[in-house]
Amino acid sequence: MRIFGFHLMPYPHVPDEALGDTSWVTISNALYDPELGHALYGRYLDEFELYDRTGFDGISVNEHHQTIYGQIPSPNVMAALLVQRVKAKIALLGNAIALREHPLRVAEEVALLDVVSGGRIICGFVRGIGAEYHSFSIDPTSSRERFFEAHDLIIKAWTEPGPWEWYGKHYKLRYVNPWPQPYQQPHPPIWSPSQGSNETVEWAASNRYTYLHTYSDIPTVRRVFGEFRAACERNGYEASREQLGWAMPIFVADSDEEARRIAAPQLETLFNRLIRMPRDVFFPAGYTTLDGMARVMAGKSGLGTSVQRFDEMAEKGYFIVGSADTVRQRLEALHAEMGFGTLMGSFQFGYLGHEDFASSVQLFADKVLPALRPLGEPLASTAAA
Repeated sequence: MRIFGFHLMPYPHVPDEALGDTSWVTISNALYDPELGHALYGRYLDEFELYDRTGFDGISVNEHHQTIYGQIPSPNVMAALLVQRVKAKIALLGNAIALREHPLRVAEEVALLDVVSGGRIICGFVRGIGAEYHSFSIDPTSSRERFFEAHDLIIKAWTEPGPWEWYGKHYKLRYVNPWPQPYQQPHPPIWSPSQGSNETVEWAASNRYTYLHTYSDIPTVRRVFGEFRAACERNGYEASREQLGWAMPIFVADSDEEARRIAAPQLETLFNRLIRMPRDVFFPAGYTTLDGMARVMAGKSGLGTSVQRFDEMAEKGYFIVGSADTVRQRLEALHAEMGFGTLMGSFQFGYLGHEDFASSVQLFADKVLPALRPLGEPLASTAAA
């Protein structure tokens, strides 16, 4: 199994009374203090380095806008800050290419990172969550077709020598001829983070990408993994274990009781404060199909729109919290049942303090990670990593 460490870089210095009904889009940036932000970024970059020093296979950054939930508006900029600080792989999970007016910039930036890092980049493509279509005033009904066209343009830019022209519905370019080109050939591995929409499952399978499921209960993950395997078979191949990825918050302490005491308030902060937004902001009209939205919301149990309690979320499997033995046994059991070969652990969640984060990561690295790594050696497959 390959194991990555994830980090949202949240902004914790906003009082509860300033939040209202959302931590996205309309929360005033007058509440942001750049001096506090400077210290936070320094601390968070150090936390990324800890993943690397303790033996994780990679680290992961993502993209969000106009929110205290995550302070990474550009995963490529954050990766550039990290590429000389860590030796592990860096997963961009991901570039919200449907929000870009010029996706060719993504092709150039990711290629640059791949060359500088000597081929350590993993490229994730996402549409961006619904709230970000409000942030950029982009028609959400065009989201999926913008995403598909941007993806096709970037892949062609990496694999077909230029210059050539691109005249699509959303992007029109007289010259496509990007320099540099990726270090990894034909291009960096591509991952597809998703909350489980049927369209994304089918798209990731048809392109033989790694599918990474996020923020869902165990029954939903079980169902979606089955659907992804079936979609791979329809496309003429068997999914490799590494192609199935699961992203979840993880916290390890010396005992189950201590882990719960520390993690519970921070996980409730994550799900009740940082992901808080009205449903029409989370899923603006036209952002996804009715069937797709129903499927996603069925596995969310009101995340972001209703109050979530630690014990209820723990029972449903949104995260894993406990002693090293508890976390290891739980992950081994889930792997034995579902066969996933990529684990994306979010060890920094809510407003978890640095010492608690560092202790959790070190315990995981010492007592859990060695037992997980041999699990599910990759099956022979034609799937791309």
